[in-house]
Amino acid sequence: MDLERVKCWDTSKKDSWKNILLLAYQSLGVVYGDLSISPLYVYKSAFAEDIQHSETNEEIYGVLSFVFWTLTLVPLFKYVFIVLRADDNGEGGTFALYSLICRHAKVSLLPNRQLADEALSTYKLEHPPEKEKSSRLKVVLEKCKALHTALLILVLLGTCMVIGDGVLTPAISVFSAVSGLELSMSKEHHQYAVVPITCFILLCLFALQHYGTHRVGFFFAPVVFAWLLCISALGLYNIFQWNRYIYQALSPYYMFKFLRKTRISGWMSLGGILLCITGSEAMFADLGHFSYFAIQVAFTFLVYPALILAYMGQAAYLSQHHHTSHRISFYVSVPESVRWPVLVLAILASVVGSQAIISGTFSIINQSQSLGCFPRVKVVHTSDKVHGQIYIPEINWMLMILCIAVTIGFRDTKHLGNASGLAVMAVMLVTTCLTSLVIILCWRKPPILALCFLIFFGSIELLYFSASLTKFREGAWLPILLALFLMTIMFVWHYATIKKYEFDLHNKVSLDWLLALGPSLGIARVPGIGLVFTDLTSGIPANFSRFVTNLPAFHRVLVFVCVKSVPVPYVPPAERYLVGRVGPAAHRSYRCIVRYGYRDVHQDVDSFESELVDRLADFIRYDWCRTQRTSSCTEDDASRSTDMSDSRLTVIGTVAFSGAPAYEIEETQPASVSVGFPTVESITDVIEMEPVERRVRFAIDDDSQADSRTQNAMQIREELEDLYAAQQAGTAFILGHSHVKAKQGSSIMKRLAINFGYNFLRKNCRGADVALKVPPVSLLEVGMVYVV
Repeated sequence: MDLERVKCWDTSKKDSWKNILLLAYQSLGVVYGDLSISPLYVYKSAFAEDIQHSETNEEIYGVLSFVFWTLTLVPLFKYVFIVLRADDNGEGGTFALYSLICRHAKVSLLPNRQLADEALSTYKLEHPPEKEKSSRLKVVLEKCKALHTALLILVLLGTCMVIGDGVLTPAISVFSAVSGLELSMSKEHHQYAVVPITCFILLCLFALQHYGTHRVGFFFAPVVFAWLLCISALGLYNIFQWNRYIYQALSPYYMFKFLRKTRISGWMSLGGILLCITGSEAMFADLGHFSYFAIQVAFTFLVYPALILAYMGQAAYLSQHHHTSHRISFYVSVPESVRWPVLVLAILASVVGSQAIISGTFSIINQSQSLGCFPRVKVVHTSDKVHGQIYIPEINWMLMILCIAVTIGFRDTKHLGNASGLAVMAVMLVTTCLTSLVIILCWRKPPILALCFLIFFGSIELLYFSASLTKFREGAWLPILLALFLMTIMFVWHYATIKKYEFDLHNKVSLDWLLALGPSLGIARVPGIGLVFTDLTSGIPANFSRFVTNLPAFHRVLVFVCVKSVPVPYVPPAERYLVGRVGPAAHRSYRCIVRYGYRDVHQDVDSFESELVDRLADFIRYDWCRTQRTSSCTEDDASRSTDMSDSRLTVIGTVAFSGAPAYEIEETQPASVSVGFPTVESITDVIEMEPVERRVRFAIDDDSQADSRTQNAMQIREELEDLYAAQQAGTAFILGHSHVKAKQGSSIMKRLAINFGYNFLRKNCRGADVALKVPPVSLLEVGMVYVV
């Protein structure tokens, strides 16, 4: 699921049909692996116990009609033509929809939000904000805090069901493929062979995950392409060989005829029929790796026809074979002469489909962790060249244990299908609800249109979901249990994270306290750089005041670092760092806010430390140039620009500026302004953010300012020498080592969640120092007790 992220917005490539066809071919192995192997188990699950295959063929025709219209309405109409358009800067998935909604309505529960985040180039809105035309739904959503929590719970539910699908899909895919051995051995031998072989394949699959998808991914697309051609050819063979009029069963009339005859048993069998659309969500989740047109072309012209032919071919065979010696399965319709090659190809295709959902599980857990909704786990980037390919060891081994346990525990396609079907439909229902909100809030379409979308597709999915719920005791309990367990973990972690931030916010120290620290109070400044990590974007964190109280010294260069997530998939490197001063220049204290999107790769500590120093150096050059320009402003304008030492932040990028002539500009809105610097060569791109309205008038440079420029150059050189000398002396990472407890009088649920749940997770997951890969010799931890 994590192949190289293609820049689909490049118009020169986007319009190239050759490039689109290449991307469509590559998407086969990543996006459609799970969906393409569904013919292995759909008919077998549908006819498991609820309905019987009779001489009238009404059951098989009805199932085929349901399969055809389900594939047509859900993957083709809903996903390909509607949901894929609800992308977030080219990214898809549950978090993409949530971030879109959060940007268009103030419903996010993420802490430390800033106005400057809205100036990001990836923070684009579908339509410019117009307060007078705000919909009633938006007003209600923004005012009701309970709806914010409900929306987050809905997103977490979809996330947990995707993780549950990561347990069930490999099990049912590999098990169904290996089940083809039943036609080549006796029932006694088959019973004791399929489960061990399936477990062995799953063990090998998970054991190879640490090598990364890119090492074995080169054959993914050819395998799925060959499998689609194989099932298409088998379908055509069976149609012409056994029943050339099977196309008549595609009529919706056979669905009503099927339900009229089978009644409640037919409704319950829908829990097996819905498996024909497993993997459809991958089209949207993997949108960022390919383009909209590539996924659309691949599904419409190859995957969809191949699947329809495969299901028609199986139905044609079964319509002429009512008393087969074996139970209904995919392999009975395969000619005996090619059964073994098809079996091998099916096993390979099931492995590819399993790999896609496993990689997707890693990706969505990483996104949850980035947004503060999942405990910190180790994330290994398996490729330096391919973006987004990650491996999470703890999650990998847990998935492997659960997969093998589920395979051994259920040991048949029926129970595995019931469990997988409920997870799939829950994810689709969440996507339908979130897309309805996107239609109103982001696309600004009439609410009646969103309501029609919700009712039409929601009713179809609720029909299948209700059928899955009837199989609760026959396997469907598993995804519900997994979702409840995971949602409890994620919600407790997120709740405690928010409460910790609120505690920090209420207990932060004023800037005057920091500036008052000095030799007169017995405080010493030691050589080196001190990086104080905090979640605050302003003010002095309480853990630093505690540090200075117990150890009356701090570093010559002090940097308050806030690593935060913003509701966008990616933050361009040129816009990642927000840098500003804390106090006057002589104090050598700075604030640096490092912004990441929910799909961004976090830097390791070595590259982060060196890049941070470079960005500080760029900021120092810029700030002195800005000071020089400010001195040439008119007096009334300059008074507005002073005394902003802890609120003025500057975006320091990596794009070199060319010299530009001095200019005059006026601005009356609290937006960002790009500034050129003719006096500094090769200065990086900077954008100054100010939280107040201002009017700036820059005067033309003249020769009379030469002395001022010389003095500024000396001050720049002095401050840069201090910075580089501190870097040579060493860097210390000052982190808070927190213990959280519920305050007295809290409810029993809150005390259980905070005192036991959160603290247990915090002690048994990776700490902030491990997540940042801080060297132990450079680590200073400050103990803090949070009473929330």
